[in-house]
Amino acid sequence: MDQEPGAGQLAERIDHLFSVVRRPNGEQHSHEEVAKACREATGESFSATYLWQLRTGRRDNPTKRHLEALAAFFQVPPAYFFDDEQGDKIAQELELLGALRNSAVRQVALRAVALSEEGLGTVNDIIDTIQRREAQRGMSNDSTG
Repeated sequence: MDQEPGAGQLAERIDHLFSVVRRPNGEQHSHEEVAKACREATGESFSATYLWQLRTGRRDNPTKRHLEALAAFFQVPPAYFFDDEQGDKIAQELELLGALRNSAVRQVALRAVALSEEGLGTVNDIIDTIQRREAQRGMSNDSTG
C-alpha cells in the first residue's frame, strides 16, 4: 500500500463503489447498511453520517481498518483505496461487472463468446456505428431542444 488516498480521490472511489456494486435487486446499498457492516467488522465507531461524509469528501481521515472494512463489504482489495494503478484497474473491472448486470448487455456478451475474431470485429464495427449515430442524434436533439 503506497500512500494515503487524497480526499477527492477517496470520495470518488467510495462513491464509485456505491454506484457500481449493488444489491442483487439492483438497488444501491444504504449508508446505514454499509456502516453497520463496517462497525461489525472493525468493532469501531462507524456511522452512516461518517460514511456519507467520506463519500462526499467532507471527511478524509478514515482509519486503515475503516478502509479495509469498506473494501471487504464491497468485495474489492484494500489496494483499491491506496494504489492508484490497482485502484484504476479495479474500477474498470467494476464497470464491466456493472454493465453485465444489464440483461441485454449480458445476452450480447454471452452470444459473442462463440464468435470468431472476424465476427467479433464485425460486431465491434456495428456497435461503433450505432454509437456514432446515437451521439449525432443526441447532439442534434440538444441543438433543437
